[in-house]
Amino acid sequence: MTDHTIGYIVGSISSTSINRRLAKALEKVAPEGVTLKEIPIKDLPFYSPDYDGNFPQVATDFKNAIEDADAVFIVTPEYSRSIPGVLKNALDWSARPYGEASFNDKPTAVIGTSQGGIATAAGQQHLRSVLLHYNALVLGQPEGYIQSTPGLFDEDGTVNDEGTAAFLRSIIEALVTLAERTAPAAVPAA
Repeated sequence: MTDHTIGYIVGSISSTSINRRLAKALEKVAPEGVTLKEIPIKDLPFYSPDYDGNFPQVATDFKNAIEDADAVFIVTPEYSRSIPGVLKNALDWSARPYGEASFNDKPTAVIGTSQGGIATAAGQQHLRSVLLHYNALVLGQPEGYIQSTPGLFDEDGTVNDEGTAAFLRSIIEALVTLAERTAPAAVPAA
């Protein structure tokens, strides 16, 4: 496996988010040669077309971070059977101005955790629809629905269940494989 940088977006801005812990867990279990790096969304203002002619720097930086990553994880909670508004706002920034969508052809995986038995399945389905509209290359399998049980993840992201750690490694490896399969062909120097 060659070196890869995977950006990740946490769909919650809560300081106590269990999905942030899940993102930290992905960092901790990443195979050698794979670096995960957060693409923050907390400081993005509410998107408005009024910005299309003059993007704020924080939005430009956000778009560039997506474009610079080899692939992107979106780690999200589920709010009312959908995605959090703050995540949708970030995705709107990523798609603007028209014709400059940062997720276009970007290998992307969706994962999330909650205490419920179906984890974030309904929210993830909605998120996948949004990402497909942006022409993201969305990883189909494995699907990342993690039921957060007490002690599964420590505050620093340490995974206390080897089966969960192995699954997280497998979804990272699947995303890396997608990124490698879909990377532009290297053009030999003339």
